[in-house]
Amino acid sequence: MTVVNALDIRRHLVTTAKDLASKSWLLLAAALGCVVISAFAPDRTSQHTAAAAGITFASLVLLLRGLVFWANRADRRLARDLQTLVGKDVTPCFTTDDFGHLHYMNAAAKDQFTSTEGTTLIAKLGDHFASPASVQFRLQSRAKTTGAAREDVVTRRGHTRLSVHSLSIGRYLWRLEEFVDRSQAGRGAEMLSLPMMVANKAGVVLFANEAMRRLLGSRPKRMDKVFTSPVLRSGEEVLIAGAEGPIRAILGEINGIGERREIYLLPVDEQPGGTEMVADFESLPIAMIKFRADGTMRSVNAAARDLTRLNNTQMPSIHDLFEGLGRSITDWLDDVLAERVATAAEVMRLRRDGSDVFIQVSLRRIVDNGRPGVLAVLQDATALKTLEAQFVQSQKMQAIGQLAGGIAHDFNNLLTAISGHCDLLLLRHGQSDPEYADLVQIHQNVNRAASLVGQLLAFSRKQTLKPEHIDLQDVLSDMTHLLNRLVGERLKLVLMHGADLGMIRADKRQLEQVLMNLVVNARDAMEEGGVIRVETEAVTLTQDTQKDHVVLPAGNYSVIRVIDAGCGIAQDQLQRIFEPFVTTKGVGKGTGLGLSTVYGIVKQSGGFVFVESELGKGSVFTLYFPVNEPREPKKLAAQKTPAVQLNRTGEGVILLVEDEAPVRAFASRALRLRGYTVLEAENAEIALKTLEDPSLEIDLFLTDVVMPGMDGPSWVREALIERPDVRVVFVSGYAEDCLSENQAKIPNSVFLAKPFSLNELATVVQGQLMH
Repeated sequence: MTVVNALDIRRHLVTTAKDLASKSWLLLAAALGCVVISAFAPDRTSQHTAAAAGITFASLVLLLRGLVFWANRADRRLARDLQTLVGKDVTPCFTTDDFGHLHYMNAAAKDQFTSTEGTTLIAKLGDHFASPASVQFRLQSRAKTTGAAREDVVTRRGHTRLSVHSLSIGRYLWRLEEFVDRSQAGRGAEMLSLPMMVANKAGVVLFANEAMRRLLGSRPKRMDKVFTSPVLRSGEEVLIAGAEGPIRAILGEINGIGERREIYLLPVDEQPGGTEMVADFESLPIAMIKFRADGTMRSVNAAARDLTRLNNTQMPSIHDLFEGLGRSITDWLDDVLAERVATAAEVMRLRRDGSDVFIQVSLRRIVDNGRPGVLAVLQDATALKTLEAQFVQSQKMQAIGQLAGGIAHDFNNLLTAISGHCDLLLLRHGQSDPEYADLVQIHQNVNRAASLVGQLLAFSRKQTLKPEHIDLQDVLSDMTHLLNRLVGERLKLVLMHGADLGMIRADKRQLEQVLMNLVVNARDAMEEGGVIRVETEAVTLTQDTQKDHVVLPAGNYSVIRVIDAGCGIAQDQLQRIFEPFVTTKGVGKGTGLGLSTVYGIVKQSGGFVFVESELGKGSVFTLYFPVNEPREPKKLAAQKTPAVQLNRTGEGVILLVEDEAPVRAFASRALRLRGYTVLEAENAEIALKTLEDPSLEIDLFLTDVVMPGMDGPSWVREALIERPDVRVVFVSGYAEDCLSENQAKIPNSVFLAKPFSLNELATVVQGQLMH
C-alpha cells in the first residue's frame, strides 16, 4: 500500500470517529438498554448476552471519545505551532481541511480578509483573482501527492504567489505572497497621454489608463470588444471600436509580469490608398498587385495592368477581378493575413469579356506603413489550364467509355431476353390475333432501344461495329435521295466525287449516320439558304503530316469534305465541339451528341476528323479514312445471309453456355424449336464438367464471352484440345474488338453481337453447322 493511500485511510478513520462520537449518546442509550434487559431477562443466558452487549457499547463510546480527544489535542497542538511559526508573518496564511473550510487565519490574513464574508478559502479569495475554486483544487491535489505546490496568479494589482503545504491528515497551510507592480503599467500610466491597457492571457482587461478610456468612451472589460481583429501584431495597424466610430492606430505590445500584456496605441490619420507606390514597384517586369485586408486594391504595377487589361483609374477588388476559386476568396485572404499559410497559390479565371484567360495568383502577407495587406504575384496560366483541361477531358472520356461498356453489356442482355421472348410469342400468334400488333410494337421498341444504346456508345468508341469494305462513292450515291430530303427546298446539295477513290473498311450504317449528322449541322447553320457541298478526294501522304495537334501517318486516304457557308463557329469553341453535350446552336435546338457521335465513329473506324471554321463564312469538316483494299473473302459473320426459314429443322447437339438465365432460356427454346439438341450450362466450369463424358458428341459450342470465373475463349480453347472439330459461336454485349485477338486464335469461330433476334441466332448457328 502506498503512503498516499495510507494517509487517506487514516484521514477517513479520524473523520468517521468524529462523526460517530457526535452521536455517542445513541451508543450510551443502547448500553443502558442492554443493562435493563439483562436485569429482567428470564434466563441466565439472555442476561449474560445482554450484559456483554452493554459492555461492548460502553467500550465503543469510550474508544470514540478517546479518538476525538486525541484528534482535538492534535489540532490544538497544531494551532499553537502555527501561531508560533506564522502568527506574526506579514504574509496572509490560512489552514483548511479537505473541503476548503477555514480552521486558522494569522493576523495578516484577518486584517486583509475580515471584511470578506464566508468561512471557506474560496469565499475569501473570490474578489482577489479569477477562478479561485479551480486554483485551490489544482494546488491541493498536487499537495496531496507531493506534499507542497505553488502557482503564480495574475491579479488586478500585479500577481500573487499562492503556495500550499500538507501539514497533517486533512490539514493544509496556504500562503498568499502578493507582488504589486511598480512599473509604468500601474498608477504612473494614468499620466500618459498615449492610450494603454493591461490584459491577461485570457483577454480580460485588468487596467486601462485615462487616455484609453477617453478614446473608447468607457472602461473596456475584454479585448475582443476593443479590437475588430482577433490576432494582434506589434508594429501593425489595427482597427479600434472607438467612442465616435472606428479608429485606426499602430499597436505596440510589451510582455508584462505574470503573462500580462501591456498594449499601447498610436492613433493615425486615414491615408488614401495607392500613394505608397514607388518607381521600383511600378517598373518591375513581374505582374504584382497589392490588396488591403478587405480585398480592395491598393496599387497595381504596369505589368499587372497589361496582363489584366486595367487602365490607370480602374481599381477593382480581388472579388471582382478573379473567379473560380472554388471557395470563398475572403477566407482565402484571411488564411494569408492570419499566417495560417505562408503563401497561397491558386489558378483562377480572369473576369474579362471575350476570352477565357486563367491567371495563377500567388499571395503573400505584407505590411505597408503599419497596415497589413496582401501582395499578389500574377502569372498567365492559360496554356497550362488548357493542357490540364485536355488531360481531364481525356480521363473523363476514358471513364465514360468504361462505364458505357459495362452499361451496354447489361442493357444488351436485357434487350436480348426481351426481343427473344417476343419472337417466341410471335411464333404462336398469327397476324389476325389481337395480341399480334402489341407484340410487333414491343419488338420495334426493343430495336429502337438497341439503336439508342449504340448511339450513346458511339462517342466513347465502345459500340459494336460491323466493319466491311465499302466504296465511298457507292455510299454517297445511295444516300443522295435521303440527303436531299434532309436539306429541304431552301438549300441545294452538291456532290462532287474524286477519281480513283480506294476502298475503306468501316461500318456502312454508322458511316451513313456520320454523313447525315454533318449535313444536318450544315443545314442548321445556313438559315438563309445556300449550297452544301459534299466532296470526296483521294489523298496520298508521302510522310507523316502534322495537322491540328494530330499526326497523320504516311499512306493513302479517302477523304470526305462537308462544306457549308453558314454562320461558322467561334475559335474558342472549336476545341470543344466534339465533346458530348456541347452545342453551338441555340437553346432547345441541339442535344450536343451529333458531333461527338461523328468523332467516336470516325476514330473507332481508324479515321481522323478535322474542322475549319470562321464566323460568318462557314465551316469545313474533313474526314480522313485510310484506304483498305480487301485481300481475302469476307467471313461468314460479316455476310448478309437470308433469314432462316423456321419451318426447316436442324440437326446437331449444341452446348449452350450463358450466365444470364433469361438469355439462356430464350436461346435454348429457340434452338430446340429448330430441332437441335441443346445442353445448357450456366458457367464455363459446368461446361467443362459436362464434356468429361467421352461418349457425348457435341457439334457446336454457343458461349458468352464475359462470364464469372473462366471466360468464353479460355474454356473453349481448353475444350478444343480433346474436341478439335467442334465449331464455335461467341456472343457478347460488348464490342467485337474485345474478342478479336482471342477469336483469331480459335479456329471455326464467329461472333454474334447482343441483342440478337431468333432469326439471327438461327442463321448463324445453321451457317456454322453447314460448314
